[in-house]
Amino acid sequence: MSLDINELVRAVKQAAVEAVRADSPMMMCHGTVTSVGPLKIMVDQKKTLEEPQLILTDNVRDFNVVLSTIEGEGKSQGPHYTENESGGSGDAAFASHRHKYQGRKKWRVHNALKTGEKVILLRCDGGQKYIVLDRWEARE
Repeated sequence: MSLDINELVRAVKQAAVEAVRADSPMMMCHGTVTSVGPLKIMVDQKKTLEEPQLILTDNVRDFNVVLSTIEGEGKSQGPHYTENESGGSGDAAFASHRHKYQGRKKWRVHNALKTGEKVILLRCDGGQKYIVLDRWEARE
């Protein structure tokens, strides 16, 4: 068996790089969302992260939240119009009205990433998993 010195040098360099990475288990980096279905984030020209490697925070995903409402009676919220504002249809649904509100209500927060957005990532476990912390350049 012959020993190629170039292969030995490469193996030693790789071992050194892995040792350095093991000493710093977490590192901040950034990337660009290239796809949302499935989610893909490019961190450099040679590396694109895919969904199984990504851990998403609520800052970058859709989620539900339950909020408590204040007890009492108040003017209705949302797209409610009077008969005059709706063009005078005569429909009772357009008459000015009030709603009683109380208790807890579930709301959907739409924070999912969009293609082209720039994100802040935290690399963990030597690059096996990445936590997507937030976006630093959002798309509308």
